[in-house]
Amino acid sequence: MSLPAAVIELRNVHKSYQLGSHIVRALQGVNLTVQRGELLALTGPSGSGKSTILNLCGLIDQADAGEVLLNGTPADQWTETERTLQRRDGIGFIFQSFNLIPVMTVAENVDYPLFLTGVPLNERHDRVAAQLRAVGLHEHAQHLPDALSGGQRQRVAIARALIKRPSLVIADEPTASLDSHTADQVLDLMRERGHAEGAAFVIASHDDRLTRRSDRIVSLLDGQLQ
Repeated sequence: MSLPAAVIELRNVHKSYQLGSHIVRALQGVNLTVQRGELLALTGPSGSGKSTILNLCGLIDQADAGEVLLNGTPADQWTETERTLQRRDGIGFIFQSFNLIPVMTVAENVDYPLFLTGVPLNERHDRVAAQLRAVGLHEHAQHLPDALSGGQRQRVAIARALIKRPSLVIADEPTASLDSHTADQVLDLMRERGHAEGAAFVIASHDDRLTRRSDRIVSLLDGQLQ
């Protein structure tokens, strides 16, 4: 069965949070569609709603009103267990702080999502080796994360996010801790791998370097698309 072209869709989505005695309207009627293989940059000032969109797309949070669809299926049809499995199997996450496991080697960090889903050992070995070659880190497979530069650690995080062949990758400020040259390399790599593997990237960032390499830019202000 072929998958729909749209990986993630937000249809007239509203989301509010209680902050003390105040109601914060984080999203107000947002409509957004991200296609397979597309790298979408979410921009806007702090508090504009970028993190809320990431949390909804990543099935971490649920909309108050409107609809979120992942690969054509409304997310509110899934139980919490089903949402957890969707995150584990079909969504990759890349963080500003890398979130690598320090006592695991580079290869073990990348392998971990496959281990969790029960992929056979031989297949895991082959897929990890191929993914590390794709991100230029095959020679560092047995190194611990602390032995790597920031850019190399972010490459490991990208490899780990893509190893399970997700349809969607969520990234939150992935270049904030990187120097300009390294950030350019990491962004080029995300775009290249996203296009090559058909994964949609939704990336929240204040980084102008990101917008120059994105396929599309969406700007948020006060919970609304501009």
